[in-house]
Amino acid sequence: MVDVILLLKLLLAVVLGGIIGFERERIHRPAGLKTNILICLGSTLLTSLSVLYFSSSIALPAAIMSGIGFLGAGTIINTPNRILWLTTAASLWVVAAIGIALGLGFYWESFFTVVLAYFVLEVGHYLEVKLKIKNK
Repeated sequence: MVDVILLLKLLLAVVLGGIIGFERERIHRPAGLKTNILICLGSTLLTSLSVLYFSSSIALPAAIMSGIGFLGAGTIINTPNRILWLTTAASLWVVAAIGIALGLGFYWESFFTVVLAYFVLEVGHYLEVKLKIKNK
């Protein structure tokens, strides 16, 4: 039997993950549209299945966040003079959290988190460019 609510959660994960991914893609960051969509989609699916079919709804989301931490750590470049792509790693972690929230049924909270994350990324980028804060 098809779980229509789960399918709608997955579609919403594509949209919400895509919003953050679009922002990252637009400013040419390493984890862009597809990466963010896939992380949000996978987190939503695994969390939804955890809630629907397993007794613990917290064990799998905790494992997801650990895995995303590992993935995010792989995006960070540490050089003697600066650290690169830390915001990209943080955005991957937030997108996974959004997917987990969707999987648990927190729709408005997920949407509001996307709005806040997008705002932080946009304003942060604007300030970096305008004030030339970024390391060169």
